[in-house]
Amino acid sequence: MSLILPGNVASALGGGYEVANSCRFNDDDSPKLTKTVSGSSTTKGTFSVWVKRCSFGEQCLFATQAGSNEVRINFTSGDALTVFHHDGSYQTQLITNRLFRDVSAWYHIMIVIDTTQGTDTNRVKFYINGTQDTSFSTANWPAEDSDSYWFQSADHFLGTEEIDSNYFDGYLAELVMCQGQALTPTSFGEFDSDSPTIWKPIDVSGLTFGTSGYYLDFEDSANLGNDANGGTDFTEANLAAADQATDTPTNNFATLNPNMAYPDTNVTFSEGNLSSARSASPTLQNAIGSMAASSGKWYVEVKVVSAGTNGLIIGFVNLDTSNLQNLAAGPGDTDTESAGMYSNGGPIFYNAGSTFATVGAYTGGDIIQLAMDIDNGYLYWGKNGTWLNSGDPESASSGTGGLALSNLTSGGTYTVAAGMRSGGDIDWNFGNPPFTISSSNSDANGYGNMEYAIPSGYYVLNSKNLAEFG
Repeated sequence: MSLILPGNVASALGGGYEVANSCRFNDDDSPKLTKTVSGSSTTKGTFSVWVKRCSFGEQCLFATQAGSNEVRINFTSGDALTVFHHDGSYQTQLITNRLFRDVSAWYHIMIVIDTTQGTDTNRVKFYINGTQDTSFSTANWPAEDSDSYWFQSADHFLGTEEIDSNYFDGYLAELVMCQGQALTPTSFGEFDSDSPTIWKPIDVSGLTFGTSGYYLDFEDSANLGNDANGGTDFTEANLAAADQATDTPTNNFATLNPNMAYPDTNVTFSEGNLSSARSASPTLQNAIGSMAASSGKWYVEVKVVSAGTNGLIIGFVNLDTSNLQNLAAGPGDTDTESAGMYSNGGPIFYNAGSTFATVGAYTGGDIIQLAMDIDNGYLYWGKNGTWLNSGDPESASSGTGGLALSNLTSGGTYTVAAGMRSGGDIDWNFGNPPFTISSSNSDANGYGNMEYAIPSGYYVLNSKNLAEFG
């Protein structure tokens, strides 16, 4: 039986090494990093990367080709992980039984090649979040002392196969290739001393990468292919400065969760699950945040690309009790445990169609501000820097201009959501905007990159803030 592997939660922990940046790959853009490696025969090599997936299906992390020899590390069409060396037939082919379907968490993936080992099962090792995986649906081991072909003189591809297909969709961080070394997981991470089942990154800058190895930390937004080891940089294709993110394995930011969409086949999630767009039919579709809170104060911005036919409804949902099928019509429209603002005319709906206030329409180009004060029990909407209904998210228990959560339910776990009609298109800013903004505002902990000032006491939705306040 296949196992769906849960992602790592090291990003909720404080202290220790902090990963500053990741790179966002949007497969619709055909993004990739390439460089030519002048290599030589080797029996040993280590590949390590932190990965946050955004969609399912066959996607390539690493590929190279030297003559007839191809080497790849892929997610399969069924969401397992595979590594293979092919030269007309498979010299190495391993496919995990585990499936990787958590689109809200980071995984550490490490593959070690050492064909000098006398035991065939020791010649290729998989490690997921610091623990070796030994369960494979397919297992063809390389011959003893055979060339791994990872470092033959060839083009190396990151985020795509060598034939420019099966593009990766998600985030990559701390990508390392070490030539001629069969390293152990402790070269790249450690188990937390207080939570010994949680695997977290360590500083890898002191490793020896080999003449054909490299280290990508994605800390230079103007050169995302920079080899921090000092070697030749990768060439970027269809990646821009805006694809640098602060969503990392040490601080995981909220995105949208395609697994919660209803119906789940009629909306396109893209840009690292920060953009949601509706096709022409059927009429209704929802988008829901990947992180929720039962306490604290939280802030999100939503940029309307297109309100589409029959408009959008943007707001909040109680995940404990809401009917996600009803939510497809829009938060607050047909669901009793949610509330949302309709783009056509601007009524704020709650409790399956009741109207709280009417605050004016919104359309393409507008930025909707969402403030969620769970501690005091109020929800607020703003537009383009002005809080609507004379709202004041900083008014605490008085809830000036806010919708009381008691109108929905007492208690719960809340996040943001939208109902999208035909042609609706929204970009979501949870702190890593998929679009260019004209200003930069962060919360009191220094997190986020928002267009408008975050109200005092409010925070962006990420794992560190949730661990402290949520």
